[in-house]
Amino acid sequence: MKHPAILLLSVVLPVVLLPSASFAMHISEGILPFSWAAFWFAASAPFLALGLRSLTRRSAHDLSSKPLVGMVAAVVFVISCMPVPVPTAGTCSHPCGTGLAAILLGPAMGVVVAAVALLIQALFLSHGGLSTWGANLFSMGVVGSFTGFFVFRALRACGVGAVVAAFTAGMLADWATYATTAVILAAGIRGASPFWPLAGKIALAFVPTQLPLGIIEGVITAGMVSLLCRKRPDLLSRTALAGMEVGKR
Repeated sequence: MKHPAILLLSVVLPVVLLPSASFAMHISEGILPFSWAAFWFAASAPFLALGLRSLTRRSAHDLSSKPLVGMVAAVVFVISCMPVPVPTAGTCSHPCGTGLAAILLGPAMGVVVAAVALLIQALFLSHGGLSTWGANLFSMGVVGSFTGFFVFRALRACGVGAVVAAFTAGMLADWATYATTAVILAAGIRGASPFWPLAGKIALAFVPTQLPLGIIEGVITAGMVSLLCRKRPDLLSRTALAGMEVGKR
């Protein structure tokens, strides 16, 4: 009978050594030219600075704000670590969670939460890259957060219930993130190709996976808001929902 270690190696080595398809999470390292990578860093920087300033001011008045931000950041980190391969695009779709973060903390704080989640994923999980961190932050943090926040607030102002508004905000924040990702990728890799046809093709490549994932993210966002309204109304005063009539569903 073969030695157990030899038997184990005979099973593991072929799996490790044989080539296999790889699907990147977020926009991967080296995808964007330096000029475009630098541009998206610069575009994201003012929003991140605004978020950090908001966190500093908030924590000066409420010591519990930092643990709350940390908790939401952990939720976003976990949600955005659920990859679904997109073979036609050579990357992965995934929920984002920034719509939920923006509803609870405000859009500027949503950018900070996304920045932390994306940085940890790039450093320790090889999800996304450091050179493309600014581009990923712009699509997921800036566009996702502000879309989710303003959609939620607009629907609430129109009398739509909190849960329905949260569902719509979470769903549209997810879709807006991937529409922006398609634009960022097309701008960076198009070369001599026309911009909009390429952006449209990239966006269409995401549709089979991101369409249902956006709906799922809407359900997650609505579920979290509903849970807070029913089980922890005491936390609402510490979130961006403070002062809003959220009991209406």
